[in-house]
Amino acid sequence: MQQAAQQSQNERTEAFANRLIGTFNEAALSLMISLGHRSGLFDTMAAAPPATSAEIAQRANLNERYVREWLGAMTTGRIVSYDPVTGRYALPPEHAASLTRGGENIAVFMQYISVLGSVEDDVLACFRDGGGVPYERYPRFHDVMAEDSGQTVLPALMDHILPLAPGLTSRLQEGIDVLDAGCGSGRALNLMAQQFPRSRFVGYDLSDEAVQRARGEAFSRGLGNVHFEARDLSRFAEEAPAQAFDLITTFDAVHDQAQPLELLRGIYRALRPGGVYLMQDIHGSSDLQNNMEHPIGPALYAISCMHCMSVSLAQGGEGLGTMWGREKATDYLRRAGFEDIQVHQLEHDFQNDYYVMRKPNGSYDPRLRAH
Repeated sequence: MQQAAQQSQNERTEAFANRLIGTFNEAALSLMISLGHRSGLFDTMAAAPPATSAEIAQRANLNERYVREWLGAMTTGRIVSYDPVTGRYALPPEHAASLTRGGENIAVFMQYISVLGSVEDDVLACFRDGGGVPYERYPRFHDVMAEDSGQTVLPALMDHILPLAPGLTSRLQEGIDVLDAGCGSGRALNLMAQQFPRSRFVGYDLSDEAVQRARGEAFSRGLGNVHFEARDLSRFAEEAPAQAFDLITTFDAVHDQAQPLELLRGIYRALRPGGVYLMQDIHGSSDLQNNMEHPIGPALYAISCMHCMSVSLAQGGEGLGTMWGREKATDYLRRAGFEDIQVHQLEHDFQNDYYVMRKPNGSYDPRLRAH
């Protein structure tokens, strides 16, 4: 019996070791997929018949030696097919659907691996000494976030997200005041500003780099109804303009704030009676056990550890993390003053929850008396 138990343990040990080898290979492929996305190699291969490494490199205007080595990783990783007789490579259409621009491009998310890996030493120091890693240590994070939201939020914003609040679209068409708190590169706000020229839009974000990018996009589109400002929202509960906005949005922005509850209280304060707050945040539970079957649970906790939690702690903040969960989010919203909280999920988006709150007409906020 003892021998059988030992054999069973050995089998489990070997199985786990094999799993780790598989993880190593998949992690390496993540980096190569990121390179294939950023270099345009997947798009090049999808748009042309099977070709040699030299032909692919020429079409993509890239160095052949690097392309050939990249193709080695793609071929052994069973992502690209290879004909040893002709020396030609092909990207199967069923793979191209998840790796090329214009579709559900999962290659976008692979970029997080390299971006977060670049701060591994900084995060390791935090494991030893506490604290966090500031926003400026993540030079490409806003670019990747913009691509991420470009696939989840932007395509659904007009037809699926804004209609979650009944009557909101028609109000935007008539002309209202809108704030996007933690606006990042401003893609959602600029899209709304373009679609609703009678409304007025303001975006706040801690990152001056992101704000400059948002302004540049607004200028290139000729948008005169949108304004962006670099602003720390840690004291927004006291500094928010009272009853200044009819709609406030946050897109994946609350959980990495230094003081998320203060931000939410400031949002309640800044809403006019009858105003709508629309919050998109990560779908998950505040209870770890409830996230065991989450399709990207390990990735979300890793992103939290390497970025969202850390940037909050770098500001002396709460460090909620990406997986603060629906239960804690709902509790914070209630503590901020919101009562009727509707939570939605969209069919195309397993990654996010969409919270819709409306400030009651004639509501009174006693905190306004002191301001």
